[in-house]
Amino acid sequence: MRAFARLAVATLVAAAPLTGVMAAQAADDPTPVTVLTSDFEDATVQGWTGRSAETLAVSTAVAHGGTHSLAVSGRTAGWQGPSLSVLGTFEKGISYTVSAWVRLAEGSDLARLSVERRAGGTASYETVVGDTAVSATGWVNLTGRYTLSADAESLSVYVETASTTGGLYLDDVTASYVPTLPIQTGIPAVKDVVTEFPVGAAITGAEITGTHGDLLARHFTSVTPGNALKWDATEPTENAFSYAQADPLIAFARSHGMRVRGHTLVWHNQTPAWVFQDADRETLLARLENHIRNVAAHYGDTVGTWDVVNEVIDESQPDGMRRSAWYTLTGLDYIRTAFRVAREAAPAARLCINDYNTNVAAKRDALYALVVKLRGEGVPIDCVGHQMHVNVSWPSIAETEAMLKKFQGIGVQQQITEMDVSIYTSSGESYPTPPAERLLAQAYAYRDMFALFRRYAADLGSVTLWGLADDNTWLDTFPVTRKDAPLLFDTRLQAKSAYWGVVDPSRISSPSASTSPSASTSPSASTSPSASASPSASTSPSASTSPGKSSCAVSYRVTGSWPGGFQADVRIVNTGSAPLRGWKLTWQFTGGQTIAQLWNGSVTQSGGAVTVTAASWNGTVAPGAAASVGFLGASTGGNPAPAAFAVNGATCDIV
Repeated sequence: MRAFARLAVATLVAAAPLTGVMAAQAADDPTPVTVLTSDFEDATVQGWTGRSAETLAVSTAVAHGGTHSLAVSGRTAGWQGPSLSVLGTFEKGISYTVSAWVRLAEGSDLARLSVERRAGGTASYETVVGDTAVSATGWVNLTGRYTLSADAESLSVYVETASTTGGLYLDDVTASYVPTLPIQTGIPAVKDVVTEFPVGAAITGAEITGTHGDLLARHFTSVTPGNALKWDATEPTENAFSYAQADPLIAFARSHGMRVRGHTLVWHNQTPAWVFQDADRETLLARLENHIRNVAAHYGDTVGTWDVVNEVIDESQPDGMRRSAWYTLTGLDYIRTAFRVAREAAPAARLCINDYNTNVAAKRDALYALVVKLRGEGVPIDCVGHQMHVNVSWPSIAETEAMLKKFQGIGVQQQITEMDVSIYTSSGESYPTPPAERLLAQAYAYRDMFALFRRYAADLGSVTLWGLADDNTWLDTFPVTRKDAPLLFDTRLQAKSAYWGVVDPSRISSPSASTSPSASTSPSASTSPSASASPSASTSPSASTSPGKSSCAVSYRVTGSWPGGFQADVRIVNTGSAPLRGWKLTWQFTGGQTIAQLWNGSVTQSGGAVTVTAASWNGTVAPGAAASVGFLGASTGGNPAPAAFAVNGATCDIV
């Protein structure tokens, strides 16, 4: 579910004005209420402490604002850092925006802003801001949202780093909230309009409290615990099962007559290390069986559908299978075992195999082959789950319809399991406020996708959105940290144009055929709400343009830098009249830069010469459309931008 495609949206701006509902909200936004400020200008640590044996002291060596900051030294592990108790400051059910300015004392690293909550003697940890590049050369702002969703005995916000243990500085920490609005009761409920199949939302504890809970119950007929049923939450240590996170979510669903989808029994991510420790094939399968028998049986008939296995396909492999630790040790037997045991433990539940990018032909076909093979062996696969993490320009309706058609007639139900529509079309974009044209494009995307789903209602058992509202979405921290707005309701729980795209498309502007996202044919891969990688690259058919003829434009942008390294985004625009097929992008580094990791394609580098080849899913770029790649690089001095770019041998304009 992770890197995204592009849509040329310039024509959307003039398509028509936005709905009055969306335009009015910005003017009505009240001033945030600030509940916490730490600026250290009084020369005290203002209640901050170390998480271990760190030393905290007020410093005047550097400061973000004023003349003082908090210096942290003596760290011996990445998780150690400055911590502040917010118990009694943060109230349950309120969404807080937490902001902190961070600077390293030396070197560079990735920093995170996190919360530790303890209840019943057990600690849980939540990321407020994911890994963000920081260094000693300047201050970096970490800003994210946090909602306390359950009672706590202690609650602390803290800063940690990914790998280094050097000193760091902290300054100008704030926490604030915007008073919530009541939910809109004068608009149709989604569940009353879309009656062909259940429409659900993925939830955390934050979505069942207060106004969030009211919104959830009003509009949706099913829920999926987003993380609470994963292995790390339910069996963090062997045979020590815990349902503390999931039970309240499922109790809420039952009390409101909502269906429950269980996600997920087997995955290569969020699985504790002990599961694979000293494990041979027999040990691993025994641990798997024990886990499923306990978790699935705990909920019995309450969970009507289980995502039994999640993200097992890697279409770049000869057999189409992801080379996870599960597969390496057991081959397909872990999948066979998981479905067999799930059927025995939850005989009434529908059992699904779930994956992302199933609208990409190679991935779709690999999953289809696996399902047909295993069902032919008698493995009880009842359902194929399509995650549908998409964006405002990708995929096309034709690609999505091909996905649904592929699995017809083989005896399985299909479900849309994790849908959201990002406003971003590349990892290099970031907006402080969602642009109006992106929100409009998003409304069209939801309109067209739900129209398609309703046409295929006979094949679909449910459609689930990966979140309730824009105030709590995994896309805020992936693939990079930035505020996204991928859902039907905004950060104040008010209906967006995307909502009207589902409920009443006449309430959004009428697009022309040229501006509808469904007309886009330039995909870029999405990734899952785990850390799973985008599909591996493969070469598409040869290009339709001839060498030497300019029909392209390239933009090259460094989106982040730190001593010794940087992140960059490269965008290719097809300025010709024919599609670019199987594009190959080349350039020359002149400053000794090297590429360490690249996404949305594959890369080779010889000296300064760089060649990037399209992935299977973004190898065709329609006229006027674009594709992008991003990468992490290393530099040993200057970092000059390349002076020239070529696609398939044709020199491109630089924009």
